[in-house]
Amino acid sequence: MSGLGGFAGFFDLKAAGYEDALLVAATDGVGTKLKIAVASGDHASVGIDLVAMCVNDLVVVGAEPLFFLDYFASASLDRSTVVAIIEGICEGCRMANCALIGGETAELPGMYARGDYDLAGFAVGAVSRAQVLPNGEVKAGDVVLGLTSSGLHSNGFSLVRALVDRAGLSYDDPAPFANDRKLGEALLTPTRIYISDCMPAVRGGLLKALCHITGGGFIENLPRVLPDGLGVQLDAGAWPMPAVFHWLAQTGPVSGLEMTRTFNCGIGMIAVVAADKAERALEALTTTEGSVHRIGEIVDWQDGHGPRIDVRNLPFHGSDT
Repeated sequence: MSGLGGFAGFFDLKAAGYEDALLVAATDGVGTKLKIAVASGDHASVGIDLVAMCVNDLVVVGAEPLFFLDYFASASLDRSTVVAIIEGICEGCRMANCALIGGETAELPGMYARGDYDLAGFAVGAVSRAQVLPNGEVKAGDVVLGLTSSGLHSNGFSLVRALVDRAGLSYDDPAPFANDRKLGEALLTPTRIYISDCMPAVRGGLLKALCHITGGGFIENLPRVLPDGLGVQLDAGAWPMPAVFHWLAQTGPVSGLEMTRTFNCGIGMIAVVAADKAERALEALTTTEGSVHRIGEIVDWQDGHGPRIDVRNLPFHGSDT
């Protein structure tokens, strides 16, 4: 039903003889975060990342995940690595309340360097036609709520790895931003899965839109759920900024604009709600204390009148904010 470029693709169940519901499909990977898993020998959490990157793209259109499939490819199979990854995928599916119904494991000699591998995930969900998001009612004055991230999630790791090299660190060194953990362990913190956080608010009709802050950060993802003529003004002082983002900005140095274009900067999912439903939505979205914050509002915007996505009060030192 939809063209390319959105968070997920639709399949019309009614046209196939079902009731008034739609199937929604999404596919994604973990990207170069896998290079850190390989370098550190820690493969336990990238399976969770794989599930998260797919199912978080389903919930933004109001869909509940139904099932998941995975694809694993390497030059040769290492049993311990495969087992660790599949265990992570199973854990991610449990967290997302969806079934792992199949997948593919491929040995491709000559395609990958020794020890390297790649992952792809495929998730299918369903949504009632009446609950599809965004609902077309987003307007100026609506409140923007932000659900905190668990860290970097699975985006921007080519830049992260370059900054680790610039800092002269190994993944076995203490993390400069988390001295009780090794750098590799800290960077591999798995992506947060937002299904249990968001579905009660979706079913309650409290949300106008959801936006997964994935590759492209705030700058490239928020316009995907905004009608023409509208923008977003965010206050970065309204949520806690994880220390990893301060370290990345300072190490680069990376400008504030580039930080908000590349990373989630501490907010992994955004909800747009009517002002008179903001408190109810906050309550419905909160599964962990301090995990959701009122971070901005929808504003009128026209070409040539400032940035469409305006992130103010970025706390990064040594960067152009």
